[in-house]
Amino acid sequence: MTLSKTPTVAVIGLGAMGMPMALKLNESMPVRAFDLSVERGELAKSEGLNVFSSAAEAACSSDIVMIIVRNAAQLNDALFGAGKVAENTKAGAVVVVTSTVGIDAVKDTARLLAERDISLIDAPLSGGPVRARKGDLLIVVGGSPEARSVVQPALEVLASTLTVVGDCAGDGQALKTVNQLLCGIHIAAAAEALALADSLGLDLTKTLNALNAGAAASFMLGDRGTRMIEILEGSEPEVRSRLDIFVKDLGIVTDASRKFDVPTPIASVAEQLFRLGISRGLEAEDDSAVIRVITKDKK
Repeated sequence: MTLSKTPTVAVIGLGAMGMPMALKLNESMPVRAFDLSVERGELAKSEGLNVFSSAAEAACSSDIVMIIVRNAAQLNDALFGAGKVAENTKAGAVVVVTSTVGIDAVKDTARLLAERDISLIDAPLSGGPVRARKGDLLIVVGGSPEARSVVQPALEVLASTLTVVGDCAGDGQALKTVNQLLCGIHIAAAAEALALADSLGLDLTKTLNALNAGAAASFMLGDRGTRMIEILEGSEPEVRSRLDIFVKDLGIVTDASRKFDVPTPIASVAEQLFRLGISRGLEAEDDSAVIRVITKDKK
């Protein structure tokens, strides 16, 4: 099905990513929004979003239902549990899963939705809240060409880089799994490098600038490095990506490595570093706080 009109988009989940995405979409198409948090719902209303009292009500009559949640359990609950989205989404509509939930979770969800004549587009994304509000996200897409044609207008509003990975739900999750392997390792490596630089008595800002100008540079070093320096200097950085998200994501990586018998020893070590962060009560802090695990900061 290809829509001849501007699609109506339900956005389920108005958290750190969902809110700016809904606001960006609302600039060019009708948005029906919902969040379990009354506070987030009121904030969305104040920003001009059309907020509904339930996920089911938001999804009803929408052409695209975008689910922006933290993990597979929340996805399942929104669609088939308390949220009742699946039973209230019209036949022929397309559900878009933007979260990193794993290959099997998306495939299982796609199968259950297909029984209701609802398609699923697997579209995990990267970029953070600021880039979401600007429509500057990186989105990888798996799903049928027909379903992709329905969601294309919405995804083009949100993404500066839109990559179609394959024609099956789960293909996007597969690429995002590889992406998160590298991102998790890079964050852990950045933490080790800056902790060592601090112990050596180096000027941290000059060190970070020098590293970013050479072969050691990475996006995560440049992005998280500034926040790690804030932590080392006694400040509390803004939470842009929670630490427990990477515990979840690297868990997906190690699950995939076991299923397909591909050793990922470095990713496994990085996962343990983030898990140590949770054991120290850092789960709700920015993931740059993983540097606390390998410094003398015992918070």
